[in-house]
Amino acid sequence: MTDARDAARGPVIVSALFGPADFAWLNGLRQRHFPPERNQLDAHLTLFHHLPPDLLRELKQRLNAATRGQPRPDARIAGLMNLGGGVAFRVESPGLATIRDELAEAFAPLLVPQDRAGWRPHVTIQNKVPARAARALLDELAAGFTPRPLVISGLAAWEYRGGPWAPLSRHMFA
Repeated sequence: MTDARDAARGPVIVSALFGPADFAWLNGLRQRHFPPERNQLDAHLTLFHHLPPDLLRELKQRLNAATRGQPRPDARIAGLMNLGGGVAFRVESPGLATIRDELAEAFAPLLVPQDRAGWRPHVTIQNKVPARAARALLDELAAGFTPRPLVISGLAAWEYRGGPWAPLSRHMFA
């Protein structure tokens, strides 16, 4: 039986949480470059796009086990990605990939095709713009780009509500 506190009506999304300085930087870029009428979310790194809401209790237990007392995984912004109609930063983190792989294995029969496909960790800072505008931003960012560390401070579960996400739980690394 699902406790009311663990209930989610919409699909559950799992994301990584950034350290404060990295969040401020990434979210600032997203606020500047994402079309305002389409930007309903802060900067984020999605691990899963759509988990069934009845998994929430087990998901919280697994996220707690992955983070409680554990050092945060090393991560870095390794490059830029051309999304066609947008731009993202490519993220590399073997430790975060291992956590995601373990969750994907645990929930394999319930994953939607998007979450079964290969994971390409990234932070989208621009989307849903003409390809020419995306290319201009990609060129601008590439001109001064150097890889940099990225602080992954925790993991979070969210309820998808057709636009903005509602927070369900946060699980912080040691």
